[in-house]
Amino acid sequence: MSSVVSAKNLSLTFETNDGPVNALSDVNLEINKGEFVSFIGPSGCGKTTFLRVIADLEQPTSGEIQVNGMSPNEARSKRAYGYVFQAPALYPWRTIEKNVALPLEVIGFGKAEQVERIRRTLDLVGLAGFEKKFPWQLSGGMQQRASIARALAFDADLLLMDEPFGALDEIVRDHLNSELLKLWAATQKTIAFVTHSIPEAVYLSTKIVVMSPRPGRVTDIIDSTLPHDRPLEIRETPEFLAIAHRVRDGLRAGHSYEV
Repeated sequence: MSSVVSAKNLSLTFETNDGPVNALSDVNLEINKGEFVSFIGPSGCGKTTFLRVIADLEQPTSGEIQVNGMSPNEARSKRAYGYVFQAPALYPWRTIEKNVALPLEVIGFGKAEQVERIRRTLDLVGLAGFEKKFPWQLSGGMQQRASIARALAFDADLLLMDEPFGALDEIVRDHLNSELLKLWAATQKTIAFVTHSIPEAVYLSTKIVVMSPRPGRVTDIIDSTLPHDRPLEIRETPEFLAIAHRVRDGLRAGHSYEV
């Protein structure tokens, strides 16, 4: 497998008015092409910080990181990833199709290519027919799907997702989890996904990265043995519950690092 993200001895310390804050400590991790990797851990453990380092939004204090064999800065300039935030972050004065078009406009795609990419990505996320709607006319789940469409529109190989379903109710979240797996299968993207939910991490992932409280360390890396075809009912199987139990044990063990 080819490596999409490679971190070696990665650490990051923020300097604040109250003194240094160690957000990440000695993180070693490989994310390979086509994997769905979830990051789980308590609030403040560095999950989002690690995604932001991949995206060149934060700079590590020490260690190395490469994205598609490049520095994060080079990867950003080559538009190697799409980023889906916790909130949809859609412009309320732009229609759904115009929101999805935004990165395409910035990159400089021609009008015909924009129209085709918008059509294709909205169809992928199940929003065909909602092109002319404004964000405020859609439910929270539909807005987040529009945000995913925007991240997919320029066809980056890597999708960074920072707890995109955390604010949604359980029924909507379950539905979008299922839809995301279908989307992943259809696009064969590499996905790095931050979550606080053990069932969500186990259901979605081929690999689960368990992190400790600050300073964020990787306490366990779990390769899933679940099949790629995952109906929601798989969450009641012994195999699923065994993986969830290991994740929970990893989270408990990580708290021994807390000071």
